[in-house]
Amino acid sequence: MAILIDKGTKLVVQGLTGREGSFHALRNRAYGTQVVAGVTPGKSGQDVEGIPIFDTMRDAVESTGADVSLIFVPPRFAADAMYEAIDSGVRLIVTITEGIPAHEMLKVYNYLRAKGVAMIGPNCPGIISPGKANVGIMPPQIFLPGGVGLVSRSGTLTYQIANELTQKGLGQSTAVGIGGDPIVGSSFIDILARFQADPETKVIAMVGEIGGNEEEQAAEFITREVTKPVVAYIAGFTAPPGKQMGHAGAIISGTSGTAGAKKEALEAVGIRVGVNPTQVAALVQEAVAEL
Repeated sequence: MAILIDKGTKLVVQGLTGREGSFHALRNRAYGTQVVAGVTPGKSGQDVEGIPIFDTMRDAVESTGADVSLIFVPPRFAADAMYEAIDSGVRLIVTITEGIPAHEMLKVYNYLRAKGVAMIGPNCPGIISPGKANVGIMPPQIFLPGGVGLVSRSGTLTYQIANELTQKGLGQSTAVGIGGDPIVGSSFIDILARFQADPETKVIAMVGEIGGNEEEQAAEFITREVTKPVVAYIAGFTAPPGKQMGHAGAIISGTSGTAGAKKEALEAVGIRVGVNPTQVAALVQEAVAEL
């Protein structure tokens, strides 16, 4: 099994005719993902290397049975694209676009939650279930099928830690990059709950970063609801207060949101925290050996 996507996933790509959309969608298809449709208003009847293009999400879903949307739409159009995807009947939306205004995402977030649709992103690398499907911009060559569930706020750290795990022969059930913006569709808690329910996932690796209180909330949830071993990493121990570091959500406000505070909160409930990606992989290896 895997979470969110698998071999049965049928993917529609909003913005497929653009440079980024076509490049990554065709890479996803080459990996084995069923990319069944694309959506670009005004280009219905065209195709991208055999993938049919539709004017609207509703037409694409009705014609192909697509159940997951991947969004490569410029920031000023992204909110409308997400609303259209939510109303089309897909069960999951993966939004790669970054730079979407927070006030727009807040409205989208409330709407998709009310509709019961799951979303990963925005400003994220997507999802990969190794050997099954890839939805987004993850480099598949560094992933290996296995039993480690990986969830991260950082795209590049997702890749680095996955590579460290793979080098140790520790494959992944699913890797999820939830996105680094202040408002994203899924939290650590949402993904941790899915990994807890997934029989294929034996150990969970959680990659956080400075800013906000996502990791502290996750620590409380793990204490109550997660029985599987969890290993964590927090990026940003040397980040200066008040300075945004990479992601819009990665900023320390006063004394809250620091890497040290997050590490303490996680360790206080028995979660092992690595100080670098190599140590994280070693801690995961220890956790696997203890099962």
